Formats: sequence, C-alpha cells, structure tokens
Amino acid sequence: MEQLNVFDCSNVLIASFFTDDRGCAHENREHTLIYLCSGELEIEERGKKTILHPGECAFMRRDNRMWLQKHADEEHPYRSVVLKFTKPFLREFYQTLDRKEIPMESKREKVSLRVLPNNRPDIRSLFESVVPYFDAGVKPSDDVLKLKMIEGAYVLLNTDKNLYASLFDFVDPWKINIIDYLNDNYMYDLSMEEIASYTGRSLATFKRDFAKVSDLTPQKWIIKRRLEAAHELIKSGKKRVTEACFDVGFKNLSHFSKVYKETYGYAPSMI
Repeated sequence: MEQLNVFDCSNVLIASFFTDDRGCAHENREHTLIYLCSGELEIEERGKKTILHPGECAFMRRDNRMWLQKHADEEHPYRSVVLKFTKPFLREFYQTLDRKEIPMESKREKVSLRVLPNNRPDIRSLFESVVPYFDAGVKPSDDVLKLKMIEGAYVLLNTDKNLYASLFDFVDPWKINIIDYLNDNYMYDLSMEEIASYTGRSLATFKRDFAKVSDLTPQKWIIKRRLEAAHELIKSGKKRVTEACFDVGFKNLSHFSKVYKETYGYAPSMI
C-alpha cells in the first residue's frame, strides 16, 4: 500500500517518507541542507541534474527554484531529512562568531546546489540523531532545533571557507550582486521588497545600490531583460510567441506584444 508521510518540525527539521515516486517544484526561502536516508533523489536546477544516494547530503542556497524527483522502489522507500536555517538564527549565530576567524576574503558561490563530501561523521551524526524523533512522532524542543541548526552551520563552515559568504549573505561584504541575481530571477513574479531581501538589503538600500549600476528603475530593467530574453527565444525558433511571453515572466500577451513593438519596432509575430 502506498505510504506518504511528512513530519514538519517548525519548518526547521522536516522528514519525508514515500513508498512511491514523487516529483515537486521546490523553492528555497531559506538556506537548506538535505540528507538522503534511503531511496534516490534527483535534483534539477537550471538544466543540470544531480542525483543524491543514501548517506549523501547537499546544500541548497536560498531563493532558488529546483525540481525534485524522489524515487522509491519495492525494497527501498524514499526517506530524507531536511534542515533549514532561518534568517533570525543566522543573524544571531553570525554575532557569536569570532571576527578574527571570519574569512572576509570568502566569495559567495554562484552555484545554487552543492553536494557535500560523502561519509563525513559530522553530517551522519547530525541527521541520524534526529531520525528517532520522527520515528516516534515527537517534535524536538526549540532548544534542540536550535542546536541542530548550529551543528548544520558548522558542517557547512567546516566544508569550505567560501560557504561563509553563501550562508551569511546578509552581511555587507557578501551582499548578493544585484544584477547577477536579477539575471537569474527576472522571469519570476517577485516584489521589490522580496528582491531587496533576497539580495541582503533593505528596500531603501536596494534602490540606492541599484541606481549605482543602472540608469533604469528596477521595474524597467526587469521589463527590458524579459524583452531581450523573449526576443532571443522567438528569434532562435525555440519558442512560439505565446510560450516566450509567459516563459520570461510576462502575464499578459497583449501587453507583451505592445512593449515588444515599442522596443523593436515590429510585432513579435513578425520575426
């Protein structure tokens, strides 16, 4: 009989158990570690596929969208444990670090998914120690959840110094590059407040920093970028006009056609 069980502890520790295959779009609002206990997990992001096997762990950077395909078979159900790092926790944890030990030369990685080295006792200990809670259906206390986040943070920081910049991307020297972020996410329906937050800034700071890199407003920059992407898709023959319109983030076909013609001097259907 098909079994489905997801045990969510305060959206910090989440265990999943499936006896059939499952696929889902996954949007990280928080930095996340995912550990596979059994089964197989296929992660697709930006056209690249990564497969996790039992005992393997991956770091998924926040504010990225991925497709997760969870595989089970008759002998091995799919079972995973996820640990999320909340923003308040990361800010508090960062304040406890010795500033002399923080590698300020750390550079934030562009990749949104990173598989951690296999067979590490700290990773295995972190995740296998919480499995009994899920088996018993008992939620760990808030203090235990915080300890697990601390353990998880050190797992990352002990892996690579560049993960300092990825994990604490709200810190000024490690602010996310605005244009890089928008080039990766222009097609999504995000508010200015969300974009500011995702790039490690207040809304006022985001607007000030954006003015330093573009003469356009953020909204006009996004429309321009969407038009460029749609133009390339239609011109290459990869997409029809309607497909290109919605793929790049426009919500209304007539509006898209209007601004396209204003920009390029002819309707998109004329290509």
